[in-house]
Amino acid sequence: MSYVLFSTEACHLCELAQQVIIDVAANQAVDVYIEDISESETLVERYGNRIPVLKDEVNGRELDWPFTHSELSAWLEAC
Repeated sequence: MSYVLFSTEACHLCELAQQVIIDVAANQAVDVYIEDISESETLVERYGNRIPVLKDEVNGRELDWPFTHSELSAWLEAC
C-alpha cells in the first residue's frame, strides 16, 4: 500500500504524526512518503489548516490528525 503524509517543515504535529506512522508501519507493509505542502500553492490551499494528513493514494481516503496508534491501524486495515 502507498500513502502520502502531507506535512511541512517545523511542524510539531507533523513530527508526532510521523512517529505514530513509524510505530504502526513497523508492523504492517506500508510505504509512506512525505509531501511538503509548502512547495505547492494548491496543496497549501487544500491542506494548510489540516496538516498533518495521511492519504491513501489508491482510494483517496484521508486521515486527519490527531490519530492514535490504534486509530491509524484500523484506518490502514480499512483501506
